[in-house]
Amino acid sequence: MNMQDVVVIGAGPGGIAAAIQLKRYGIEPLLLEKDRIGGLLLNAHRVENYPGFPEGIAGIDLAGLFEAQLKGIGVRVCFEEVLRLDYEDAFLIQTRKQVLRSRIVVIASGTKPKEIDFPCDAPERAFSEIRPIANVAGRRIVIIGAGDAAFDYALNLGRKNEVLILNRNQGPKCLPLLQERVQQISSIVYREDSRVRAVKRTAEGVIVSYANQAGECELQADYVIFAIGRTAQTDYLAPGLKERVPDLEKRGLLYFVGDVKNGIFRQTSIAVGDGMQAAMRIYQRLQETGSCES
Repeated sequence: MNMQDVVVIGAGPGGIAAAIQLKRYGIEPLLLEKDRIGGLLLNAHRVENYPGFPEGIAGIDLAGLFEAQLKGIGVRVCFEEVLRLDYEDAFLIQTRKQVLRSRIVVIASGTKPKEIDFPCDAPERAFSEIRPIANVAGRRIVIIGAGDAAFDYALNLGRKNEVLILNRNQGPKCLPLLQERVQQISSIVYREDSRVRAVKRTAEGVIVSYANQAGECELQADYVIFAIGRTAQTDYLAPGLKERVPDLEKRGLLYFVGDVKNGIFRQTSIAVGDGMQAAMRIYQRLQETGSCES
């Protein structure tokens, strides 16, 4: 197995920023990504708080610019899912195709959706992101959740589809600005105190069963989006590695950047800053030690 100097796991904004800055330092990172460059940014209706875009920019367009920059400076990107990360005398990174060794690892693997607490037997019609149905039109779509993601997804889908947002509680948890924009689109309906009981497959789509103050309700829909929250994606970390994380971080061998470590503070600008800082710390460490030796 060839030894890599630095492997970055995840090509969301944090991982991209780390890889770009490492490349500028003359360090050749390997960027591993299981899906597409951009991460959850690909779902964003519009990014309006990232500096340099006074009119805002669609998430998919910003991700495209990031991808172009990676290609322009020659960052190596390998589209493989990391199945296991462990550490012996170096990091062992197992994918479906190979096992890599690396002296330093940057974890930028983002988040995964929280598990739902009701049955759903229609996986081909139910998603936790909008990318699979981003281009559909004339459909009825139910979005379950009431945070920023739920309302942003509704804005993305509501201009060409009929959208229903179901909130199990009272009052949305999204930015007031997003709520105001949703209210301006007649094809988007928002309902509170609506607790979903089940999502069942039908020949035409799905039936969403939910309960509200009026009693038990059923709604026919084409698709369902779960936007009930997310949690850090670190399933691939070996149990022994998890115990060693504090020591490896202290030694400057392991870095967590972006959404995987930031809890509710999931913003593109924060992730980019994390990635830049990690790359700068890696470079500083290499300057001090004169090598990548652990």
